[in-house]
Amino acid sequence: MPQRSETLPQGIIQKTSNLQMRPLWGNVAMRKPNEKANLFAAAVGVKQKVLVNKMVTKFLSSSFTVMLFHYDDAVDEWREFDWNSNVVHVSAHNQTKWQVCFLLFVSNFVVCFLWFAKRFMHPDIVAEYDYVFLWDEDIGVDTFDPLRYLSIVSSEGLEISQPALDVGKSEIHQQITARINSIVHRRIYKPGSCERNNTSPPCTGWVEMMAPVFSRDAWRCVWYMIQNDLIHAWGLDYRLGYCAQGDRTQKMGVVDAEYVVHHGKPTLGESKDSTPPRPFNPREFNPRVEVRRQSWNEYKTFKQRWAKAAEEDKCWIDPYNDDPHRK
Repeated sequence: MPQRSETLPQGIIQKTSNLQMRPLWGNVAMRKPNEKANLFAAAVGVKQKVLVNKMVTKFLSSSFTVMLFHYDDAVDEWREFDWNSNVVHVSAHNQTKWQVCFLLFVSNFVVCFLWFAKRFMHPDIVAEYDYVFLWDEDIGVDTFDPLRYLSIVSSEGLEISQPALDVGKSEIHQQITARINSIVHRRIYKPGSCERNNTSPPCTGWVEMMAPVFSRDAWRCVWYMIQNDLIHAWGLDYRLGYCAQGDRTQKMGVVDAEYVVHHGKPTLGESKDSTPPRPFNPREFNPRVEVRRQSWNEYKTFKQRWAKAAEEDKCWIDPYNDDPHRK
């Protein structure tokens, strides 16, 4: 029985919830027995309407629950789409400044999404969903089929995964995410950095935070690892393997058969007008510099917390002794 519910009859306790929309009256459409439920969520801004519309349309047509986090506080601007009333919208006022999701030019997801996900995607809220897609807004899905993707993930036993990136059209930060002629790949070999004896991320056991997909159990673990006060989360991708529900070299992978395009559009840093940006002046406040400085500081804080927790927990045994970001 959950703590503080002892005064309730046990049969009345509902331990979990979900994000299913409920009508004000009439019968509620219930899922059929054994029908799978999956969640697609993205942090979005109105400047990416075209790409977001394609993603939402595709995932809704595959019977996903869809949740949009609006980092620019612009919710009414999406009413033009027929699907608008069929998705869950979350907007947090004053969460558009650079301290949360503004002007970072590496991954919109890492900065924007984690603040929302930590607060609105508790594992008990999304417990009914078999898989949780937590994607950035600048993903092209013209060639992507969500249900075929899940079929591959299930058959391959992947707990944490991502679709491969179209090499010719995508912004690629780590070579492991590039699409190869395969169904799934779990590692890469690269002279000088990813030799055959290297089992560390990002050579294996690694996916990028731009378009990750988590199983229910993996997401529960990841949610607990996200620090409530560290919003940038640099380095979190190197720790995801601890949540892979087993050997990260087997339970994490990149799906080549269902690939996407990572456009890498820096919408969070675009100006509202077309005036060219002024040359950088070190004497002036520069949000890009400040975001990178804050990200680096929080990265160091996260590593210090990890090291302290590992030292103090005498019962915990680190299954990986080759993590390059451990120290």
